[in-house]
Amino acid sequence: MTTTTAPTRRRSIQPKFAPWLFLSPAIVLFVAFLILPMAYAIYLSFVALRVNGGAFGVRQLTFVGFDNYVAAITDPELLAGLGRLLHFGLLSVPITLGGALLLALLLDVPGVRLARFSRISIFLPYAVPGVVATLLWGFMYLPSTSPFNWMLKAVGLPAVDFLGPQGVFGALANIAVWSGLGFNMIILYTALRSIPLEIYEAAQLDGASEWQIAWRIKIPLLTPALLLTFIFSLLGTLQAYSEPMTLKSMSDSISSSFFPLMKVYRDAFALDDTSGAAAMSVILALGTLVVSVLLLRVLQRRTFEQS
Repeated sequence: MTTTTAPTRRRSIQPKFAPWLFLSPAIVLFVAFLILPMAYAIYLSFVALRVNGGAFGVRQLTFVGFDNYVAAITDPELLAGLGRLLHFGLLSVPITLGGALLLALLLDVPGVRLARFSRISIFLPYAVPGVVATLLWGFMYLPSTSPFNWMLKAVGLPAVDFLGPQGVFGALANIAVWSGLGFNMIILYTALRSIPLEIYEAAQLDGASEWQIAWRIKIPLLTPALLLTFIFSLLGTLQAYSEPMTLKSMSDSISSSFFPLMKVYRDAFALDDTSGAAAMSVILALGTLVVSVLLLRVLQRRTFEQS
């Protein structure tokens, strides 16, 4: 009788807060490095430094309501930065996703050679830090060190100003595509490998070619994964900062407010306008959140329809 009830008694006296004890380090880090900075940024977005006490007064933080948000929304520099970011995204996102889809489909063809080596080679640029990748490409863009311009001159063609006003968007998009292609390819390739082989076999028995299988079976079944990679690429575009900031010292075409995050950094740390920068940060975060939620809803609806 005693031996059978002892384990039950031991389980009943276990502390109920044990899971919270194990989760406490992660919770502390989450609150300290995410929740508190977000709350402080929201607080700063509703205040501003004002001189109180007349001509000889002191500067104090004063509640200004939504004045910082109105100023941020109507700021022509921010609107211009969003326009440049849209231009950059229209170049980089379609090429990244289209290239990743093409490579994933090619690697999924039965009997393809060197598939493992190819996957590693395509994914390898993603492991290179963004700043290092930008510096590497930056030296290849400079007129004095560019191997591309050397080859153009060798065949009698004029040199290309990769970092000029017209070429800088292509230069930045090329770095983004080179860095993100492998990551998105791995996601799409993994989704392809999860498709049951019986579907392919049934299509082959019906006389479908590899092209028809890819177009009519693989790509439709890849829609959730494509939407997921699109969300990742969109978030990466909205957070573009290190690439243009690194190339800024090499190009006069990149200003300190070229992209929205660059303007936030300049206003906060160069112009000492932390309240305005906080308001811009909150606006960008809310916009990113809204777009992500809408796309996730589409992804969820599409997944349930297929299931």
